Order: sequence, then structure tokens, then C-alpha cells
Amino acid sequence: MNSFLTEWGKDLKTIPVGPLGIIAMAGCEEMGMKINGWLQKWNSLQETQDPELITMPGVNRDSFLIKTYCPRFGTGESKGVIKESIRGYDIYIIVDVCAYNKTYKMYGKEVPMSPDDHFADLKRIISAIEGKAKRVNVMMPMLYESRQHRRTSRESLDCALALQELENMGVENIITFDAHDPRVQNAIPLMGFENIMPTYQMIKALCRKDKDLVIDKNHMMIISPDEGAMQRNIFYASVLGLDLGMFYKRRDYTTVVNGRNPIVAHEYLGASVEGKDVIVVDDMIASGDSMLDLCKELKKRKANRIIAAATFAFFTSGLDAFNEAYEQGYLSRVIATNLTYRTPELQAAPWFIEADLSKYMSYIIATLNHDRSLHELLNPYTKIKDLLARYKAEQAASGIRLV
Repeated sequence: MNSFLTEWGKDLKTIPVGPLGIIAMAGCEEMGMKINGWLQKWNSLQETQDPELITMPGVNRDSFLIKTYCPRFGTGESKGVIKESIRGYDIYIIVDVCAYNKTYKMYGKEVPMSPDDHFADLKRIISAIEGKAKRVNVMMPMLYESRQHRRTSRESLDCALALQELENMGVENIITFDAHDPRVQNAIPLMGFENIMPTYQMIKALCRKDKDLVIDKNHMMIISPDEGAMQRNIFYASVLGLDLGMFYKRRDYTTVVNGRNPIVAHEYLGASVEGKDVIVVDDMIASGDSMLDLCKELKKRKANRIIAAATFAFFTSGLDAFNEAYEQGYLSRVIATNLTYRTPELQAAPWFIEADLSKYMSYIIATLNHDRSLHELLNPYTKIKDLLARYKAEQAASGIRLV
């Protein structure tokens, strides 16, 4: 039996919305190839004899990837080009707005692509589709301008405006991961918006790397880095059966440094972390200064191993501070996904664990393409419990001595 049809309890032998087409924007080529590989594998295992499905244009393609590109003029201006027909297709555009490794020439200078550049290219490709596709869906793991999601003074609402712009261009669904504040979807109440948490993949990546973890209340805790991250940390604590603590960030609201108010102190609320492994979960690591300060605070409270988990790891100030923290014992691991660009230096770091989301994204695309419910994919509670049971059984079978 095809594992794709059984792993999530789904039977996708149904007529899809339309022939599947995947557009991997600049910076997403590797992810696009992985997703295409999974979808091709599952497609080859389908044994349906439905003549309507077999004769549907585009079903028997050698690849689900659609060839597109955005050439640049010398001034930095650009245009979107689609090199094959997409009429009647169910299109999924994958875009990483933080892929700064992609560059272009402007007035003879090599310029890295900014989030604004990536978002502009996304709109160019949607424009090039010209309404010919049956449906356009955007998979944007790191939601564009998601940290500018609400007003605190006379300032712009960039994320809401971007979502409304995509809606006006005919996009039917936005699929994002661990949005900074999912309530931003209120800006597009009539449009599909899926905020997906990679909890299962993060826990699985950790369990594969470290085989000697004792996952119980006596040996491990979950710590929220601030009040804004409490919801995701509550889920981790609940599904792992661990106690939960929280840090409260006291900030200096009279000063702005690098676009934010600097943190004056971290105040801890919760049970003792002495002697326990600690998992700190957040949506992103930007510069990482706040996470490293928190690790030092936990070490002052005699925590054992400290594991930082973040859906997006940007390290905008480089890796030196994290390498130093690892060498000094403040930090044991950093878990992050491959949803955004990771430098080769980061991937080679001894403290870094990467959670691959390509298979999960393939499940989501295949399910939506067949117009089926995402409920089982969005609630991984049972799969995490099964993973923990297998992990503990493997520990017992291998004779690992747990202290």
C-alpha cells in the first residue's frame, strides 16, 4: 500500500482541482526539486483507472515544476516570464522572501535580493499567469512583513496590505508557517489562509540527532522566551507532557536600536530549571542576541542542556556569538527548518539541527490539489505521541543509560 495514502489516513484517488503546477521562485529551487520528487514518486504509485483523471491535461507531465524566470534590466527593474502554458492548472508558487543569497546587478553593482524584491517578483509571476490558471496558491513559509502586523503609533501595516494585494491579484490561498501573529489574516477574511506549525518535524529532527534525551517532567522543561511565544510553547509542553516556564522581557521603550526597543532584563516565571534539559521555542532567530541572553539566564539558574528551537533561523549578525556560546556550554543545540535560506557555515555548525519540511509541504500541496481537508495534517498530536513511543522503545532496545 502506498505510504502516502496511508500515513495520514487519506485516500487521494480523486479528481484534482486541476493539473498540478509548481513554481519555485528564486531561492526556492532546492525546495522545489525536493517537493517535485515526492509528488512524482506518489504520482507513479497511483493505480487509479479513472479515465477523466488520466485524460486531464498535464497529469502525465515528466515534472510538476513550471519554468519561470524574472530577468533584470541594468537599472534593477524586472519582469516575470512563464516559459510554458499553465492554462487550467492548479498553481502553487513557493517563495522565500528572505533568500538574501540571490543577487542581481543594478548599475553594475551586485545587489542581494531583499524581501521587497522577492515579493515584487512574486507579483510579477502572478501577473504573467494572466488569470489563465484555474487556481493560484502561494506558499510563503516566512510571511512577508509579518513582524509589521499591527500599529502601535503612526506607522504602516505592511503585512495586511501585502495580503490584500495578493487577494486583489486573484490568489485564492496563502499557506504560511508559524506566522508571527496569525491574526493578520483578519485583513483577508474571504481568502484561504493556512498557518501551519512544524512541531512534529522539529521534534523528530531532535530525536534523530540526540538519542539520550529523557523526555519527562523530572528531566526536561519547555521555556517560552516571551509572552508572545506562549501559545506555541504551551503546545510543545502539552504534547511532550512537560512543565512550562516563561521569560518576560523588560524593554526600554524610549530607545530604538536596529528597529526595535532594546531589552533591559529577562524576568523568569516558572518552576526551577536546575539540572533539567530545557527547550526554548520561538518563531524565529534574527540576530539571536535575545536568545543568547536567555540561555545565559538559564545557565545562571543551573539548567543542564539548552536547546533552542525556531522555525526560521536568520542569524543576521552572523554565527560567531552562537559558536562561542556553544563552546562555553551556554547552548547545546539550535533546531530550525529548511523553509528559508541557510548558509553552508550554519549547516556545518556542530550545534545546528535542520528539520526538513519538503515532505510535509508535499503532503499539503497534494491534499489541497485534491480539494481535501487539511485537518489531519494540521494536528500532529497523535503522530508526535507515536514518535515519542518509538523513541523510548529505541532507547530501551539499544541499552542507552539515561540519567
